[in-house]
Amino acid sequence: MADPQIGPPAEGQFLPVDASGASELVGYRSVVAAPGGEGGSCSLEVGPQHLNRLGVLHGGFVSMLLDNGCGVALREATGDMDVSAVTVTLSVNFIAGATAGQRVSATGRVTGGGRSLKFLEAELRDETGRLLATGSAIFRMMRRR
Repeated sequence: MADPQIGPPAEGQFLPVDASGASELVGYRSVVAAPGGEGGSCSLEVGPQHLNRLGVLHGGFVSMLLDNGCGVALREATGDMDVSAVTVTLSVNFIAGATAGQRVSATGRVTGGGRSLKFLEAELRDETGRLLATGSAIFRMMRRR
């Protein structure tokens, strides 16, 4: 099991769950909850490259952040930052938009499940706490090879 890093990663540093081309390309960063906390989160400094033609955070990025927030929460809940799991379903509710210059964070939590399927929920909020989107997901736990 990887040692979970508590608190925001240093500039240019990724958590093991962020070690992907997607996180590097998009620029999101993930953190796990403090000991005894619940869930995990990922955040993004919204830039012009993240906006749709209307000037708000593109729905694809919103979905990606909610999905990643759920994934981080699952890893935190299992205590294994290297656990293998894949998204089976993701349902997103768009509530409000974010613009360039804002920092948004998706916080996930495990709500149930068994050995092979886990149920999760996530919220995306801006730095003022305003709710931007919610999501619910089902993740399948993968066997280690």
